[in-house]
Amino acid sequence: MPLDVTFGVSTWLWTSPFNKKTIDLFPKIKEMGYDVVEIPVEDPALIDIEEVKKALEDNGLKPVICGAFGPTRDLTHDDPAFHQTCFDYLEACFEISSQLGANFVAGPMYSAVGKARLVSDEQRKVEWDRAVTNLYKVCQMAEQAGQQIALETLNRFETDLINTTKELMQLIYDINHPAAKVLLDGFHLSIEEPDLEQAFRNVGDKLIHVQVSENHRGIPGTGQTNWDAFKRGLWAVNYSGVISIESFTPNVQELAGAVCIWKPLALSQDGFASEGLAFLKDWIMGRQFTH
Repeated sequence: MPLDVTFGVSTWLWTSPFNKKTIDLFPKIKEMGYDVVEIPVEDPALIDIEEVKKALEDNGLKPVICGAFGPTRDLTHDDPAFHQTCFDYLEACFEISSQLGANFVAGPMYSAVGKARLVSDEQRKVEWDRAVTNLYKVCQMAEQAGQQIALETLNRFETDLINTTKELMQLIYDINHPAAKVLLDGFHLSIEEPDLEQAFRNVGDKLIHVQVSENHRGIPGTGQTNWDAFKRGLWAVNYSGVISIESFTPNVQELAGAVCIWKPLALSQDGFASEGLAFLKDWIMGRQFTH
């Protein structure tokens, strides 16, 4: 039997930031065969909850809410004002997620993306403890909103705090709150994990969301990802959630610069989405054999 999963795609594949115009993508996303749309919340003020809710209902799509954690949203910063900025932002994200019928907010919310330095053990311990303390508060906020958080590992070029699933599970253990769950992104796993299957086993039943692209951020199935090991990992933890394509367009300068995408990864972004979904459906049904 194939895994009981549904497929989604991030609107970051086409545009940034998410705003009123972004919902124009929803009919196309549904027509391609997706059941879920990932909504990246860069600026909560740009999201009209009622309009997005109607567009989701009109197109038969369900949402996943993902956070964006730039330099001002840093729970490990020396200045507590940065922590409060992040708390306020996440409170807005939980409200959006709740109102749209989703049940978690995902992302690497432990620190600012791009904060990648060689620091002393002492400084690392300070920042680790801040992340634990502040994420416990975030979990309390999530719980009050009927939400969870899905924490994501990032590769070493995007953060120095959490690069592997073992580090992530230590963080979750230290947070010690039931709302703390896991998002795994195959792109980051392909850089940092020696064994894809074991990476999933490491997080076990904490896994509530999965993102995919290729090891080069391109169309799934066109790179070096060990998709057989990936699927064995999903089977090992009995995963039954969403598998979402997350990649980015080079046509939005600020977004492309943030994720270091300097050229197109497909002939078109529509082609990326449709070809990627075709591969994933064949893969999950066992019709794709790799490695």
